[in-house]
Amino acid sequence: MALGFSMSAMGQVLTVTSIEKVNLPEKASVAAISPQGDYLLLTDASNQGLTKLDLNTNQCQVLSTAPSAGHGVKISPDGQTVVYREGSFNEKRLRFSSLKSVNLTTGATQVLVKPTRDLQGYAINGTSVGCVTKGKYVKKPIGDAKAQNVPVLSIDKGQLMIANGGKPRQLSPNGTDYSYMWASLSPDGTKVLYYQAAHGTYVCNLDGSNARKVGKMRAPVWYDDNTVVGMIDLDDGEFIYASTIVAATLDGTTQTLTDDATIAMYPHAITGKIVFSTPAGEAYIINVTK
Repeated sequence: MALGFSMSAMGQVLTVTSIEKVNLPEKASVAAISPQGDYLLLTDASNQGLTKLDLNTNQCQVLSTAPSAGHGVKISPDGQTVVYREGSFNEKRLRFSSLKSVNLTTGATQVLVKPTRDLQGYAINGTSVGCVTKGKYVKKPIGDAKAQNVPVLSIDKGQLMIANGGKPRQLSPNGTDYSYMWASLSPDGTKVLYYQAAHGTYVCNLDGSNARKVGKMRAPVWYDDNTVVGMIDLDDGEFIYASTIVAATLDGTTQTLTDDATIAMYPHAITGKIVFSTPAGEAYIINVTK
């Protein structure tokens, strides 16, 4: 269903062609969109459970019912492998996280990291998964492939770290007095996008140099190597009462993509599509061109 929309802009970043409401089977939040744009991964408001929704057939496939399964989920470039957390508790009610993968074609699953108290970050490429747990880097193959090093961004005590086959090193481009979150590598692997708590979204080089502010948006993600998407949300200390999706170029040119009629949050992006969720459990796809 295509919706009408209005758009305000400080500068033109993307051209919005339509905004469509996704036909969800029940209230849900979007955890990811496949690289090919043919399915969404859905979770609930607390990131419990993970379900694949085929956008062509509207068929659903439950991948996990565990806590944390929707938090930071990753999809391989070919869209065939999903890597996700599964939360659990021990007899002392301490929280643990394991890392698993599932092949969407065969249904085969792998345990990549056994339950741990300290799963700090992970990333996936076409053949391997890189993980940082307890401050150590490990690599795991996908299926029968040979494991290769995969660059991994992780957070350790609020600080931004990077690893690629060796011990994680501290990046923290804006200094150690700040906390970092929502970090990701650019599609070409040459830049780091991150959010500095209470300050805004920045981008820097892989060695932490040339840190520059992109905007105030939170939950930033890459659209392409030179464009990011995030949300500008407003709250009263308890509830979020407004939120819009914005796009920005790395030089700080910003454009608002949604209007005030919808509380649009936590975007995910691929070329041509930006998907977001609402607190009411709805999901929308913004179709864009550049």
